[in-house]
Amino acid sequence: MIKVLHCYKTYYPDTFGGIEQVIYQLAEGGVKENIQSKVFTHSPSFDIQESKLAHHSVYRVKTFLELASTPFSYSAIREFKELAKNADVIHYHFPYPFMDFMHFAAGIKKPSVVSYHSDIVKQKMLLRLYTPLMNRFLNSVDRIVAASPNYVESSPVLQQFKNKVEVIPYGLDKKFYQNNDPAVLLKWQARFPDGFFLFIGTFRYYKGLHILIEAAKNSRYPIVVVGAGPIEAELKSQAQRLEVDNIHFLGALDDSDKSALLQLCTCLVFPSHLRSEAFGISLLEGALYSKPLISSEIGTGTTFINIDRVTGLVVPPSDPVSLRKAMDEIWHNPNLASTYGAAALARFEALFTAEKMIQSYTRLYKSLLNV
Repeated sequence: MIKVLHCYKTYYPDTFGGIEQVIYQLAEGGVKENIQSKVFTHSPSFDIQESKLAHHSVYRVKTFLELASTPFSYSAIREFKELAKNADVIHYHFPYPFMDFMHFAAGIKKPSVVSYHSDIVKQKMLLRLYTPLMNRFLNSVDRIVAASPNYVESSPVLQQFKNKVEVIPYGLDKKFYQNNDPAVLLKWQARFPDGFFLFIGTFRYYKGLHILIEAAKNSRYPIVVVGAGPIEAELKSQAQRLEVDNIHFLGALDDSDKSALLQLCTCLVFPSHLRSEAFGISLLEGALYSKPLISSEIGTGTTFINIDRVTGLVVPPSDPVSLRKAMDEIWHNPNLASTYGAAALARFEALFTAEKMIQSYTRLYKSLLNV
């Protein structure tokens, strides 16, 4: 049995982002490969310090301060050092600057992997201060994993460590997306009987929803937006100001509703326009359901998933005119949309299943342990 200690700044049930989903898939899928996983994380509450989640355990330390989206903890270094003693491999999830400090402060000498999920894009001033520690940390680990070759080529940080970078794409498990409630499907079918464009995600500055709203001006097809986030009020205000009344903000929905909407939609639209969007799990979800995809070329994993004129359409970032043109093309050409959707599913099956991701990480762990 291989014991893996995952380390990231936050985890279920406090947050439900893409990185948390990847960690969960690795921890659960690894059971079949005889991998026992534990997740070390921070939490605003320490009601339960160690708990079980499905087939893996989660160890939380209390956050005493959060600065620039990075949690800090008094006890983290001591607790992390103790947990690392029982692990065979330490699996870090970047970015999380306090993690780099913990790595050195705890004197970690075990085989170590970094899943490099994203460059630090927004915090430019703090990045300058952090860069020496980041470079020392990335230089000290055994292997760095990126989720797409596109991201390796476009990341100045990864280019510095290219000799130790490996590409393992994120993968999804189809069984988590099976909607077994016909009533839920019928509910959404009745509301949107003629198809619709679908966006799923957190409302963040880099998601490009303001571009989608601009593109939607004077269109007639329904656009369904699932999610919530810090810029929700300003997005709704923009839609009202531009008199865009065919965008339906549904808020955060449970998995059953999301599965139904993915199954029923005409196309998955993903207007992220900045490199903060490193991959795009929602694009994979669309591909899993045989949907054509629309995304922007931002030099990241989005264009590793969505190949222009093969699995969908790729447009320039921050260009509402091009986005609208792509949406019109998909909407008015159902045969083309169907062809793109079939190709998206084929690409998903070839590259992006959870099984492939878990097998690749298992090989990596074994190579580090020489087993």
